[in-house]
Amino acid sequence: MGQTSETSAQRTGAHVKRAVQTLFREYSIFFIFLLVCVVITSIRPVFLSVDNIFNVIRQVSMIGIMSVGMTFVILSADIDLSVGSVAGLCGALTAGVIARQGLPPLVAIFLPLPVAALLGWVMGIIITKAKVHSFVVSLGMMSIARGLALVYTKGLSIGNLPKEFGALGGGMVGPIPIPVIIFAAFMILGYLVLTRTPYGRAIYAIGGNQEAARLSGIKVDRYRIMNFVICSTLAGFAGIILASRTRSAWPAAATGWELDVITAVIIGGTSFFGGRGGMVGTLIGALFLGVLRNGANLIGVSPFYQQILIGTLVVIAVVIDRLRQRRTA
Repeated sequence: MGQTSETSAQRTGAHVKRAVQTLFREYSIFFIFLLVCVVITSIRPVFLSVDNIFNVIRQVSMIGIMSVGMTFVILSADIDLSVGSVAGLCGALTAGVIARQGLPPLVAIFLPLPVAALLGWVMGIIITKAKVHSFVVSLGMMSIARGLALVYTKGLSIGNLPKEFGALGGGMVGPIPIPVIIFAAFMILGYLVLTRTPYGRAIYAIGGNQEAARLSGIKVDRYRIMNFVICSTLAGFAGIILASRTRSAWPAAATGWELDVITAVIIGGTSFFGGRGGMVGTLIGALFLGVLRNGANLIGVSPFYQQILIGTLVVIAVVIDRLRQRRTA
């Protein structure tokens, strides 16, 4: 009896140990995130103030919305470098139809989204049908979208937009900024799609082994194209929120955002090689980036050094992911 009880206790202990190891392996960024929060708070206690916390989440909301779409793309072992340019283009188009054509903001915010979806569809078609790597195609689309924004605005900013338009990016529902609510809604929706639907299961299968997924009957090309449509559309929506928040638009808006978006997804634990990761990690990764930048600003770290730090994080995350791939191979 005593031996059986001891064996049961050992098994329970082994299960707990494996659970803790799995939690740390999959969400180690969460523990690092908590550690960074503790360190920043010990240096600058104002970091934990309610106003500052909402400020961090508001700042990260647009990157977070784009990260939701990027998670779908990276999970299927693709990449989209055009998201920053698509965001800038859609912000410029929205501001333009309000300022030049006098359309109501409620109508104007939806008009550029089909354009963003079309750009994503074009990328997906070229990638899947012409068999060109997504890095090359999205790099080209990054230049095309930015060029379209420059042509449309003639290289000039569009300002003096009505206050009604500013509600989307600067409004509040009680104490909560509207962009934060939108970010949370997309994050929850993305989580449910990935974990509760056949679409999500297909994405993981494609990222894990594209050929095996195709042989099992999954329409691989169709899912990959749809991923780019989702990613590009969400990027466009984030660009509209940015234009709303500043009540202006300029052709160079959201330059470099693709790095932050990809960084949030990768350091959140989504494998750069596809098939592993998810929205929980992406949420933590996006918040981690926001906390890191906000904390560095509070402490007085130069933005130049912040860029070095973020780039280093990306390299470390990819190296760790590669080592995991070799270990499980």
